[in-house]
Amino acid sequence: MRKQFAVIGNPIEQSRSPELHHAFADKTGIQLQYSKRLAPLDGFRDSVQDFFAQGGVGMNVTVPFKEQAFAECGVLTERAKIAKAVNTLWMQDGVLHGDNTDGQGLVDAITALGWNLKQSDILIIGAGGATRGVIYPLVQAGAKKIVIANRTLARAEQLVADLQAAVPQAELQAMALTDLTGQFDLAINATSASLTGDALVLPESLKFNSAYEMAYGKASSFLEQAKARGVPTSEGFGMLVGQAIESFYIWNGVKPELKDFL
Repeated sequence: MRKQFAVIGNPIEQSRSPELHHAFADKTGIQLQYSKRLAPLDGFRDSVQDFFAQGGVGMNVTVPFKEQAFAECGVLTERAKIAKAVNTLWMQDGVLHGDNTDGQGLVDAITALGWNLKQSDILIIGAGGATRGVIYPLVQAGAKKIVIANRTLARAEQLVADLQAAVPQAELQAMALTDLTGQFDLAINATSASLTGDALVLPESLKFNSAYEMAYGKASSFLEQAKARGVPTSEGFGMLVGQAIESFYIWNGVKPELKDFL
């Protein structure tokens, strides 16, 4: 009997989770079936309950349900509590458990590129849920300062206020996008600019040694500008694979090698 897994979202057709998890299963010799589940916008809870009632083992959560998944869980990991969003669900002793593997996926992808996070100064552009989810794992991996730059300064300031106590070993700082300047080891784009086609203008006074775009498969003005500066760049496919590997590990106790799937 194959173990049943699924990814739930709305829309869901674009998800690459099934192909990734089936590839991990082939590599590790684990028997599983992984499917896509389209949930009505007002039907997330029922869809999740149905899946686990039918013997489902684990479920990934994608847009727009990650915050709702967080609210549904009886037990949360530390990184899920800090992210206030959940992308990985499993049932244990009749209680829904939740984790957020996005940040660890980003850290593993950056590490696989050979970029050093120890004692690093990092710029993250955007102050939404994607940024909230990666701060804690980045600091755990050694980042010593993270500047969050956002169009609306107040939103970046709120994020810093929310998260500083969770990462006392690092300095968090907010910055308005219009004031973007400084020297960083790594710049990360966590905005949806590459998905929406919005232009993101990086001023000359902003310096960075490498650039990571969280989105993947789309043209990115952020990466184009980084490439024009001659710095190493990467789009977010490694992060996608990394977060999937972390979910697979939680559910199956086996961790595939990220480099085998890049």
